[in-house]
Amino acid sequence: MSGLAGCADAVPQVEPSQPVAAAPSGSETASPETTAPPPPAASPTDDGPLTLAFGGDVHFATKLAPLLDAPGTALDGLEPYLAAADVAMVNLETAITTRGSEMPKQFHFRAPATSLTALDAAGVDVVTMANNHAVDYGEVGLRDTLAARERSPIPVVGLGEDAADAYAAAVLDVRGTRVAVLGATQVPDWTLATWPASSARPGVAEAASPARLATAVRAARTKADVVVVYLHWGTDYTTCPNALQKRTARALADAGADVVVGTHAHRVQGAGWLGSTYVAYGLGNFVWWRRNSVADATSGVLTLDVEGRRVAAARWVPMLVGADGIPREPDAATSRRMQRDWVDARACTGLSSRPSSS
Repeated sequence: MSGLAGCADAVPQVEPSQPVAAAPSGSETASPETTAPPPPAASPTDDGPLTLAFGGDVHFATKLAPLLDAPGTALDGLEPYLAAADVAMVNLETAITTRGSEMPKQFHFRAPATSLTALDAAGVDVVTMANNHAVDYGEVGLRDTLAARERSPIPVVGLGEDAADAYAAAVLDVRGTRVAVLGATQVPDWTLATWPASSARPGVAEAASPARLATAVRAARTKADVVVVYLHWGTDYTTCPNALQKRTARALADAGADVVVGTHAHRVQGAGWLGSTYVAYGLGNFVWWRRNSVADATSGVLTLDVEGRRVAAARWVPMLVGADGIPREPDAATSRRMQRDWVDARACTGLSSRPSSS
């Protein structure tokens, strides 16, 4: 929802920075299913559908850290895919701190507060930080992260000073439509066990059981026209949702969520409609330091057209994360193959290619 909304021409085709082999299963187009890049979003003065764009996991670790030397242009190549949407969202998977000590985990990610500036400049309108890396540097790092959230140019959801704060929705007024966005994690790791937000303690919004998050969705439903939930969930390196993901998606749909999307598995998982709720189980890595396989590199941007409360159409622009950690569109033949894979990935989700008519 940047100043470029509605001004972008056709989304550019960009060659990956390093050749990558054919992409694996794990991609989809929409109903009606298309393989064309998404058209420009409606401008704020148009009466067209509301457009929501989603990318996957983002951080600024290792080779990506120098991007923040110039945060205003760090992610310029992604702006055409994000800024044209009315609302764009990603998962920021890092502690925002330069202090603290590494917690007892295998991987540790942190970045300065300019990471939020970089996302804002790229056209991102809201981020979730409910994930298994938000407290990688302990309470000191969490306090710094919460302070950075207060100064952020864009809303940050999914963590907070206490549970009420962590589960609170960011509500954006977009062309007269109120869009509520929530975030939560259900990754069963040290972060979820040690730093779930409570009535008296800061931390992340957790969804180990979907009941608490469903309550937050019902609350958001009373003050918004469209409710979006972004989850950190699923089993690493799998292309199908697990039983808890499916159960959670159903609970959130029943509570009134219109869109449920997620990441964490480092794979693109299937997407489609659960009744009238649009669910995308896994968006894959997006701006990411590690690329050990073609599957690790498989990425993309999901764009949804929303009419009233209903997602009327969904478009997937396949991308491959390059050697520099930045996702780009591949050549046309690979893109078509990835589009087919996206459609095929829905087979194990129990989701439909079209919304219900009820």
